[in-house]
Amino acid sequence: MARPPQLDPHASLAAALGATVRSLRELRDWTREELADRLYVSTTRIIQIELATDPPNEALAQDLDRTLEADGEVETAWLRMNRHNHPAWALPYLDLERRATRVRKYAAQLVPGILQTPDYAYTLLRYADPAATEETLRRRVDARMSRRGVLEGSSPPHLWVILDETLLMRPFGDDPAIMRDQLGHLLVMSGRPHVELQVLPLESGSHGLMDGSCSLLTFPEEPPAAFLGGPGTGTLLHDAPAVAHYDVCYDHLLVKSLPAEESRDLIHTTLRERYNCPPSSNEG
Repeated sequence: MARPPQLDPHASLAAALGATVRSLRELRDWTREELADRLYVSTTRIIQIELATDPPNEALAQDLDRTLEADGEVETAWLRMNRHNHPAWALPYLDLERRATRVRKYAAQLVPGILQTPDYAYTLLRYADPAATEETLRRRVDARMSRRGVLEGSSPPHLWVILDETLLMRPFGDDPAIMRDQLGHLLVMSGRPHVELQVLPLESGSHGLMDGSCSLLTFPEEPPAAFLGGPGTGTLLHDAPAVAHYDVCYDHLLVKSLPAEESRDLIHTTLRERYNCPPSSNEG
């Protein structure tokens, strides 16, 4: 029988991760089928990981690490792979986001990355860097989608998001399906017990966060932090008075925002009136 193909672990960070998984599996004399059974995934999924055609998300990387008793080797390879595909200015925030117990966000213009669909993220990244190759865009989209793993673990943070209504109304991309699917995904996520979603209506008027997006992070054993985002950049704040200022600004937005059910109703209405899309049974 022909030996299964192998990748050069130096070819890419995904290939390095795949080679690590394969090496650890073979060290235990397990077949791909045996590893798949232990992880409750398909054998095809293990092949995809080992051949770097579809790397794991964070949750699966952690499961691989535990199952293979890798002592952090697989998870470290996953983190290295995903850090490479995020802009350098975002990395300090992303490291904090993974450790936070509560994440509160105000989104002024764009759906937060942690809640984006692949098509929405692809369109946004393509507009931001028109010269990027398809391969580069795919890796960046995969890296952004990996942030969903923060919400998929056994102890996800409580995510509270306030969306400006202008975000719902603005056409996005060349295909209406992009925004239609994105709004549907927001409804699905808002049905999860650890995700809160509210809409700040246009008639709410001016407020303290009109110049950009803001994220507030709470941790179990360290001071809170704030992250202010703008086009292609961001500022991470640890200074206690500054963080407290944005905390108050966020509380003011909560008062002005629609309650959760009214916010969901507004998204449903937007889907129906702008995208001729009736509510789906899987929207929670």
